[in-house]
Amino acid sequence: MDTRDQESDAAARIIATSEPLERPERPESSARPASTTKTERSASPWQESMQQLWHDRRAMGSVAVLIFFVLLALLGPPIYTRIGGIYSSDFGSPIGPAIYHSYDHQELSKQDEGPSARYWLGTDHLGRDLLARLVQGVLISLIVALLVEVVNVVLGVLIGALAGYYGGWMDTILARVTDLTFAFPGLLFAILLTGIFGQSTNDYFANLAVVGPFLANGNSSLVFVSLGLALVSWPLMARYVRGLTLQLKTQQFVEAARASGTNDVQIILRHILPNLFNVVCIVSTLSISGTIIGESGLSLLGLGVRSPGSSLGLMIAEGADTLEIHPWNALLPTLVLTIIVLAISFIGDGLRDAFDTRVSRYKGSQKD
Repeated sequence: MDTRDQESDAAARIIATSEPLERPERPESSARPASTTKTERSASPWQESMQQLWHDRRAMGSVAVLIFFVLLALLGPPIYTRIGGIYSSDFGSPIGPAIYHSYDHQELSKQDEGPSARYWLGTDHLGRDLLARLVQGVLISLIVALLVEVVNVVLGVLIGALAGYYGGWMDTILARVTDLTFAFPGLLFAILLTGIFGQSTNDYFANLAVVGPFLANGNSSLVFVSLGLALVSWPLMARYVRGLTLQLKTQQFVEAARASGTNDVQIILRHILPNLFNVVCIVSTLSISGTIIGESGLSLLGLGVRSPGSSLGLMIAEGADTLEIHPWNALLPTLVLTIIVLAISFIGDGLRDAFDTRVSRYKGSQKD
């Protein structure tokens, strides 16, 4: 939220106001008989954007790919752990698919096996199921991305909207807070948190009621990874939101609401925030991609998820040790990570093109 408003030029291209972009109904001709008169209503700006997005094959294909990975992460483990028979493990006791299809079960006698009826994608260097660990890694990436993005949207929209709408001393104070936050690189801040606390908090998280077993199983560092990435991701969102709010508050429908006695809170909630949806969606897709890459990078460096937990970055790091002998162990999570990031990026491109098309059509109709 610098005083230089040119930093928000990208947000200005996707202004989507509710009332100015509504097209009036086509007037009825007085020469038509009353029985044949029909009220023709053109598509709303939102409908035009969704139609444009629907016809974008690349974006729709990316949506399908992303939905597939989400369903795989959510429904894959409960289904996969029920498929398979019972056999004797290395410890001499019979085990079922609920155990050997879990991401943390290891048997050294099964290490580096190829795909089979029991292990669909084979096993790694410790005899762990690659498919189970891959699904767990996708789930970890999606959880971290969701948590970080919630903080990003809430703080970015709140601070950006308040600073852009009120300006003055509030804008100055929030601008300094934003500049201070920009001084901390996200990955370095996450590394600082995990380096200070590290595994010392593993016992604390293990005693939590609901998430204790999940966090204690090598995932305790995810708390600090998510916190570090979330606290430094919102300034970019805030700057875009502020730039767009500065333009929205000068629109006629906002001036009309203010003249009619509507208070500032209602104006922000009913007229400003709904019209920030476009820029929030586009910036969020960029932020989600960066978050997934950041979490994987930290796990790759050993500062994120630790064994016996699973993460795409951790799988790449573990597979790199046997890259010459078994390259599949490292290439598989790398391929999945690349596909997810590209799918989210293509969705963001589709959203931007759809919203830009709507605005350009509106400007063209205004000139006519």
